[in-house]
Amino acid sequence: MDSDDHIDIRGRIRAHGARQLTIARLSAPTDWEGELRRALAAHREERGFWSQGGDARLFLQSFAIFFTAAMMFLI
Repeated sequence: MDSDDHIDIRGRIRAHGARQLTIARLSAPTDWEGELRRALAAHREERGFWSQGGDARLFLQSFAIFFTAAMMFLI
């Protein structure tokens, strides 16, 4: 290939984007809005105070690690 040869790939990129969009539309559930609402509602549910991923639990775990490291340093 010479340096003077230029390949125009814009058409290929557009075709690829159109194929990806078609695949996404075919694989999406028919009630995708309801599915999205249910997923968001499940994500927003209140968690218990000590539940996995809760702020209090994360704070206590971080404090325990810090406390252990500080004690090891002082010893």
